[in-house]
Amino acid sequence: MQTTTSHDGTSIAFERAGEGPPIIFVAGAFNDHNGSEPLASALEQRFTTYIYDRRGRGSSGDHQPYAIQREIEDIDALIRHAGGSALVVGHSSGAVLALLAAASGSNIDKMVLYGPPFLVDDSRPAPPADLAEQLAELVTAGRRGDAVELFQKDGVGMPEEVVLQLRNAPFRPALEAISHTLVYDALITGDLSLPTGTIASIATPTLVLAGDASAPFLLSAARTVAHALANGEYRLLPGQAQDIDPAVTAPIVEAFLSETG
Repeated sequence: MQTTTSHDGTSIAFERAGEGPPIIFVAGAFNDHNGSEPLASALEQRFTTYIYDRRGRGSSGDHQPYAIQREIEDIDALIRHAGGSALVVGHSSGAVLALLAAASGSNIDKMVLYGPPFLVDDSRPAPPADLAEQLAELVTAGRRGDAVELFQKDGVGMPEEVVLQLRNAPFRPALEAISHTLVYDALITGDLSLPTGTIASIATPTLVLAGDASAPFLLSAARTVAHALANGEYRLLPGQAQDIDPAVTAPIVEAFLSETG
């Protein structure tokens, strides 16, 4: 992997592939750069793709204390490396981070947001206000598995029976390995309330996607975000859930990001 240096000196690791306008992929919770690879690979014939390990994950470094602004600066470092401006694709909590970066003035030409997790209806409970603190305490105590399950239940909104079914999943050790970064995602998403003023200030042309098999709150969120944006579009993907299927999603992302004018 290649690296670039963020504003605070943190090394951010990334993989670059393809040719064309640069796209930076911002992964969500539980994912390093590998989570973005399938969609990026499907687009690299048309774009230069940058998939990266968010700070604290994979081959990237980390500095404490954590702040959301540091993650925005990581995106800015990648944008500079890509030539000074870039397209951005954000998934789940990575979509929220992309929105915050655009609102802070990051040089983003266009964005695609898949499944931004905001709570704009009463279809699920809001996460506890101290979720980030609870996660940090569990990780500090060495209870990484408990941190994973707490985030799955209270952060993601998974039913408890599903959380228990995933306890022995083959990918569980990988989730526990980066469970300390769940604190970061919990801070980014907060209580899942929609920052309407922040979103309305963003002029970046943005496509907001959601799969119709996703949780109801995600469908409501995607529609609401698209309508709140100054230049937002919303598209519902039939038969899709919160996980991205590149075969379905890549053509839509390519068409939107390739549009001019």
